[in-house]
Amino acid sequence: MDDQQGALLGPAEVRRLAEELDIRPTKKLGQNFVHDPNTVRRIVASASISPDDVVLEVGPGLGSLTLALLPAAGAVIAVEIDPVLAARLPRTAAEFAPALADRLTVLEADALRVRAEEFAKPPTALVANLPYNVAVPVVLHLLAELPSLAHGLVMVQSEVADRMAAKPGSRVYGVPSAKAAWFADVRRAGPVPRKVFWPVPNVDSGLVSFQRIAPPSAVSRQEVFRVVDAAFAQRRKTLRAALSGWAGSASRAEAVLRAAGVDPASRGEQLEIGDFARIAEAAATESGR
Repeated sequence: MDDQQGALLGPAEVRRLAEELDIRPTKKLGQNFVHDPNTVRRIVASASISPDDVVLEVGPGLGSLTLALLPAAGAVIAVEIDPVLAARLPRTAAEFAPALADRLTVLEADALRVRAEEFAKPPTALVANLPYNVAVPVVLHLLAELPSLAHGLVMVQSEVADRMAAKPGSRVYGVPSAKAAWFADVRRAGPVPRKVFWPVPNVDSGLVSFQRIAPPSAVSRQEVFRVVDAAFAQRRKTLRAALSGWAGSASRAEAVLRAAGVDPASRGEQLEIGDFARIAEAAATESGR
């Protein structure tokens, strides 16, 4: 074994660790452990990690992906909500990658509530096999909370990957797509077969990559996201109708939409994030008159 690379977890090692910890993967936590070394190598390669990166990994589980990240990154910060898994991970790193174990920091925390000040080093990349039931909220929270996150690659349920990367006009374009686009250029980065997980999930998985971009507007993100939420709350309605509650009335919604250069008869799924930002800007301008 090359100490500077370390070893990776295969099916036998994953089972051994799970038995040692008396862990039975739960649907509640969305636990499906990757036991295929080639898959984690592919994820790390696709994530374009450099030695300058401080990688944030969410839900490291038994450490399959963690061990593949350690040789590639300058540092890895693993956020794990399960205290048993969080306690075991540093020992796993020391066992399988002794020369790299000092690159790992484990933070026992809920990724949905973690704050920037909890990180000694600002994370620059997010690479994670995310629990499928919280994937979108976790990504949006981390992008909002950690401006240092410049790029990333996450594994999520295939349908969630489609929604996160969808563009206007797509059948699956919606709130996750629009909000993610505020922060980053988001793209599908390939499928992941079911057989690389233990236990084998009953859904397909996919990779999503992102590159941070500048916000499309100086108006506050919260104001823009309120417009997005209202626009998609009733998908089949025109924006004039869908935004009537947000604007105070259908007539004011129409006036704001026209001021923003958006057709009041259009629907939310036709608009880019920049369009939603212009609507929020027009509302703010009208209110300030």
